[in-house]
Amino acid sequence: MNYHIIPVTAFDQNCSLLWCEQTLQAALVDPGGQPDKIKQEVADKGVTISQILLTHGHLDHVGAAAELAEHYGVPVVGPEKADEFWLEGLPAQSRMFGLDECLPLTPDRWLNEGDTVAVGNITLQVLHCPGHTPGHIVFFDDKSNLLISGDVIFKGGVGRSDFPQGDHAALIDSIKRKLLPLGDDVTFIPGHGPLSTLGYERLHNPFLQDELPVW
Repeated sequence: MNYHIIPVTAFDQNCSLLWCEQTLQAALVDPGGQPDKIKQEVADKGVTISQILLTHGHLDHVGAAAELAEHYGVPVVGPEKADEFWLEGLPAQSRMFGLDECLPLTPDRWLNEGDTVAVGNITLQVLHCPGHTPGHIVFFDDKSNLLISGDVIFKGGVGRSDFPQGDHAALIDSIKRKLLPLGDDVTFIPGHGPLSTLGYERLHNPFLQDELPVW
């Protein structure tokens, strides 16, 4: 799987452009804003957008989703339905951050643990990883060992859990039970900041240094 990271907005959020080399079918993951910038970078790659994928319902990850879905004539897919209240509350999120109003958004398809999403010849596995938000999901390509982790895990850190329905214990459990067992050689693209590997974080992330499960 090919990928290109498009940092957007003042939150420096990693919008990920993923595409299948054989078909040039592509998906945009977490387009948080600056739709014109995203459109230009998609055009530069010469790929065809087939869907918009969302890891969770926070404004900085979904701010341009509706406009881009309409522009490309494609569905919005994800997150898990427990984040519905975040997507319904996008206008309030906009006011909270002093940004232009973002209208409520209803995805064309909610995703659940064990679902898959096809991007050309690529199959992305869906894992439900609550904690940052209750409906947070991640996307994993086991062929290229690439994980799109949203705001679950970062290089040297983990997602915040002080938002409504956040849960730090659930977040750490999601990382330890669902992400780390994917393998040390898995590279992840976080929602913000630089890429890392699960192996590096297992050894060095200060939030993961208490007793780890055996697998």
